[in-house]
Amino acid sequence: MALDDDIAILAAAPLFGLMTRDALRLISFAAERRRLEPGAVLFTRGDPAEGGFVVLGGIVVLEPRLREGPPVEAGPSALIGRTALFLPVERPTTARAGPAPAEVMVVTQAVVRRVLEVFPDTAAAIHDLLADDLAAFARDLAGARAARAL
Repeated sequence: MALDDDIAILAAAPLFGLMTRDALRLISFAAERRRLEPGAVLFTRGDPAEGGFVVLGGIVVLEPRLREGPPVEAGPSALIGRTALFLPVERPTTARAGPAPAEVMVVTQAVVRRVLEVFPDTAAAIHDLLADDLAAFARDLAGARAARAL
């Protein structure tokens, strides 16, 4: 895949869309690409996570967390494991390639850390997004708690 194609896919991915072209170029050069054959496991629930994945092509199927509901299909530009870009966590689910081959970009915490060091404006934009997401989560939690008290 050409560099411009990688950058376009990254730019369309959640969170990465906040980054400059130069930051995306750095990620594209530093990240590993992994090809998955149909049905191949990308990761298993409980595995340690030291980074995230951006789907470059094909479909990655994520099993439901609580074994309820349908699996989630992640296609090109989907970001899998946003929290794992910043924190060492365990994978909450199992992910595998769909019925056709898939390709993902592996973005490690070290790569993200380097981008945030080199591009402070990107770090500020991501900080603001994550702060907004956390505030929205807190509001939703407070609303649920209030509804439960009724």
